[in-house]
Amino acid sequence: MLIIANVRERWAGFLGAFLAVLVGVALITTTLVIHDSSRPTVQDRYTGASALALPEQALTANGNPKDRMPWSQAEAAAIRAKLDAVPGVAAVVVDRSFYAQAFRGDKPVTDEGAAEAGHGWGSTQMAPYQLLSGRAPNGNGEVVVDRALGVAVGAELTVNITEGRKPFTVVGTVDGPGHYFSEAFAAKQQPGVGALALIADKGASAASIAAGAQQALGDKGNVLTGEARSELQPEYIEHKRSLGVQLIGAMAVLGLFTTVFVVASMLILATGMRRREIGLLRTIGAAPSQIRRMILGEAAVVGLLGSVTGCLAGIAAAPMLRDILKGLDVTPPGMEVSVAAWPLLTASAVGIGVSVIGAWAAGRKAAKVAPIEALLDSGSANNGMGRGRWITGLSVLGLGVVLAVGTATTGADSRISTALFATMTLIVAAALLAPALVGPIGRFLTAPFRRSGSAAPVLIRAELTANSRRAASLVAPVIAAVGFAVLIGGAVETMRVAYPAGEALKVAGQTIVTSDGTPGNTDEAVAANPVGKAALPTRAFVGEKRTVLDVLGTRDDRWNKPGEAVLGQRTATELGLKEGQNTPIRFADGTSVTLKISKVLPDDPARGDFVVARDLVRAHDPAALTDDIFVPAGHKASAAIPGTALHDAMQYALDDYNTDAKLTDSLAAMLIAIAVGYSVIAVASSMAMAAHGRRRDLSVMKSAGGTFRQLVKLAAGESALLVVVGAGLGVLVTLPPLAGMASGLSQATSSDVGLHLNTPVLAAGVVGTLIAAVTAGVLVTAHTLRKGPRT
Repeated sequence: MLIIANVRERWAGFLGAFLAVLVGVALITTTLVIHDSSRPTVQDRYTGASALALPEQALTANGNPKDRMPWSQAEAAAIRAKLDAVPGVAAVVVDRSFYAQAFRGDKPVTDEGAAEAGHGWGSTQMAPYQLLSGRAPNGNGEVVVDRALGVAVGAELTVNITEGRKPFTVVGTVDGPGHYFSEAFAAKQQPGVGALALIADKGASAASIAAGAQQALGDKGNVLTGEARSELQPEYIEHKRSLGVQLIGAMAVLGLFTTVFVVASMLILATGMRRREIGLLRTIGAAPSQIRRMILGEAAVVGLLGSVTGCLAGIAAAPMLRDILKGLDVTPPGMEVSVAAWPLLTASAVGIGVSVIGAWAAGRKAAKVAPIEALLDSGSANNGMGRGRWITGLSVLGLGVVLAVGTATTGADSRISTALFATMTLIVAAALLAPALVGPIGRFLTAPFRRSGSAAPVLIRAELTANSRRAASLVAPVIAAVGFAVLIGGAVETMRVAYPAGEALKVAGQTIVTSDGTPGNTDEAVAANPVGKAALPTRAFVGEKRTVLDVLGTRDDRWNKPGEAVLGQRTATELGLKEGQNTPIRFADGTSVTLKISKVLPDDPARGDFVVARDLVRAHDPAALTDDIFVPAGHKASAAIPGTALHDAMQYALDDYNTDAKLTDSLAAMLIAIAVGYSVIAVASSMAMAAHGRRRDLSVMKSAGGTFRQLVKLAAGESALLVVVGAGLGVLVTLPPLAGMASGLSQATSSDVGLHLNTPVLAAGVVGTLIAAVTAGVLVTAHTLRKGPRT
């Protein structure tokens, strides 16, 4: 009860920590709720299947489960016969998905799922789609389409498949998406079988069917039922979910770090301002352990209250974040917000845990307060740095420098995350070392004003020197706000310059044929451009371990050798293959061939890591689409085939970058808003706490003749100076990671890349924290002065 009474009595001192916990828990709750809501769901086209039989899963070179290995037609036929005999199974449907996209004249019909929109007619048995008009397709030139396409039965429709545009007669319409062909035609497009759907007899149990099917399947695959059927997802939906999860993950990591950093700083500030009170408690007999328990208990109460309120705020904000992500097109179709218990419990545990841990760090020092400190000013021991803080601060600084250097040498996929972690580490180092920095920096900045005749610069200078620890706690949120704004904005600007220039340099002089409104280039487009790189990608399973990886079919005369494969050095090492060695490769059609490793060459992204003859890939993966076609100088590129476009090197590089630029810019804006917004709240709260805690000092200065206007100006000047100090440190801690990123991009793109800062973002971050700090300090100071002197 004493702890609760303390919190109620000193609510102003705990308000900043409460707000920090509230905002942090709200952010974590929102991100976890959205992450939980974006989990895969069973696709509509599988709702009529009681169970799905899938082939066994292959592993990547790192040992992670990845693609399923398709069955060959012969293997699938034998398995299908066994599954047909399972009691309760009415039918076993071969499920195939391949590229099919309707054309209206010379324009493809927009369909983000076109890469997997083609199916055999049998697939309609497992979907809730009904034949609305016409009949099922029988011949190779017939198709059943979605009624929403607006094509009448009997009309001719141009459908683009991997071979190119083909005329089909529409023989029926259904009330669902997709293009449905005869089973024979579908088997030609995708010979391999990736799934068998089990349709149940009326009244049959899905669980018993799944058990019987698994027994019949044995070790040749797995049977999925219920929500587990959500494993089968269209590629475009999985891509959206992956982008959304990455964005939410970045927000959660940044929010967690900012919460820990800000809450710890505020609790240290609040505890440091109570040294006289703690000294008085020690004078009347309180033991150090009792002091520690009191501080931990108060922090736990504040953490609990902030967590409960933050969870409610996070739940309320979840639909808004869902709508933002939907606007960025990174959510699965039809995603709805659902609130489970674990996000709330996790966020609450973080809020309470961070509060207690931050209070533990502050309580250790507070417990050492001597009784005599009750007679001293609360700031008398609030300056300087102990040996432990020096050691910790310098150690963290060294780690940050190492990470900043690593930013230049790490791979492209982890360069951003390495820079982010380096900046986080350097922010912590700056906060730990701030007591040793704010005094000298404050003296330097106030020196030009000492001869102005005003006492304010002298008082501010003395305050920063005498209470360096308090000043460091006030500066810490500013360092975080400006640091993250500079890092994220600078990273985006640096990449905006580096990537297009680097990519344009790689393809200089070439004309690039890209798909336009389609997911890739067809064989028709490749035939229209017979010269130049036209990589045909597929997924294959290599070696006795069946390691899954990307294989490229090439028409480059240097590598286009029947029965041979060319590997990059890294891939050869991972697979344990050497030049001259033979290895089996299983392709998408479920059949295997043995290839000779003709060459192992240095890694070259332009060539590919595992390269085989293009005709070999086409023979075993008829559904594969060709990547962009690079036509060398001196040869004419053709965009005569509808669904293709021509680009020069620079335009290609810009278009390639701009494909993800909108998402990158939006992600950067959201992260900056989170980091700066959260830190601005923390800055305002900490400045208000500090001003409220100095009401005795204000009474003394007012009694000594200080006017209302002078004391308010003093508060504004001190707040502004602290923001300037924090902003300077925030910029300094981000420069090494950004420089490392620029160096790494220079090496990756083979171009000269300099460090670029986003000046508007930097200005907004500094001005935002400055306004928040000055406003909070002035308002609380003015309120305190109006209440009259404090005895």
